[in-house]
Amino acid sequence: MKSALLVSLFIIIILGIGFGVGFIWGFERALIGLVIAAIIATIMSLTSYYNSDKIALSTSGAKPVTRADYPYYVNTVEGLTIAAGLPNPPRTYIIETPAMNAFATGRDPQHAAIAVTTGLLEKCNRLELEGVLAHEMSHIKDYDIRLASMIVVLVGLLVIFSEIMLRMLFWGGIGGERREGGGDGGNPLQIILLVVGLAFLILSPILGRLLQLAVSRRREYLADASGAMITRYPEGLASALEKLTDEAQPFPRTSNATAHLFIVQPFRKEAKRHKRNKTTLWETHPPIMERIKRLRGMEGMEGMYNDAQMQARLQGQ
Repeated sequence: MKSALLVSLFIIIILGIGFGVGFIWGFERALIGLVIAAIIATIMSLTSYYNSDKIALSTSGAKPVTRADYPYYVNTVEGLTIAAGLPNPPRTYIIETPAMNAFATGRDPQHAAIAVTTGLLEKCNRLELEGVLAHEMSHIKDYDIRLASMIVVLVGLLVIFSEIMLRMLFWGGIGGERREGGGDGGNPLQIILLVVGLAFLILSPILGRLLQLAVSRRREYLADASGAMITRYPEGLASALEKLTDEAQPFPRTSNATAHLFIVQPFRKEAKRHKRNKTTLWETHPPIMERIKRLRGMEGMEGMYNDAQMQARLQGQ
């Protein structure tokens, strides 16, 4: 239902941009713009559904690996697949970077993939790695990957489309035929539509960002809890989250379009802010300290650390 709603909102935005640009160039061209936008929206929606996983993996620099390459990684994924009750193991990928992170992608459990960084494999112990992979398995099992992967394509292309339209608009001159003396520039309805069209075009990147935030932070909390249920050991993921935040490094192959896929914020600046238990309205991940606190609460460990002690532990003081 969320995927269908996302695609519907995306199509409405694209149609609005097409109509607005066509109307600004001339009222009779508005329908032409609408038709062109409809074609583009259809192609982009189909692309996002069937190829979003390939695009997400490609943009992050992920490479496929087999049991011969990373036996423990692949064996762990296969074991957790059985524990999670998934029909078949996700495809396994590696991202060559010392930064510690991971994400899952695909349109359904039958067409899913998990990618982890070499930094994660090198620095996490067995229980921590299982916790991270179980978190990603939960995203696959709950179909979070479909919505998250589609957002990568839809939001990215929406921003590109609106940027192209804005450049075309200003290179060609706003108003088109209205500047040539024959247009009915004084018609109040047309003036209103002109202003609305321009506003819609300019604000479309912000609307795209809001669509990206449709992947609720609560889905991260749910994946944490579900992953802990799969491994029966919440401390494994809690400890991994500490490491991922403590040793946060810049992730060179990510952007705002793909940031929501990862288990923690891939940007070092945001990761440090999460250590201080501070987030902004525009972030897709909940505070790390709150995630750790909830995980340890699942084991009755919520009393082991108060906020000050956890703060000191996360900051290595």
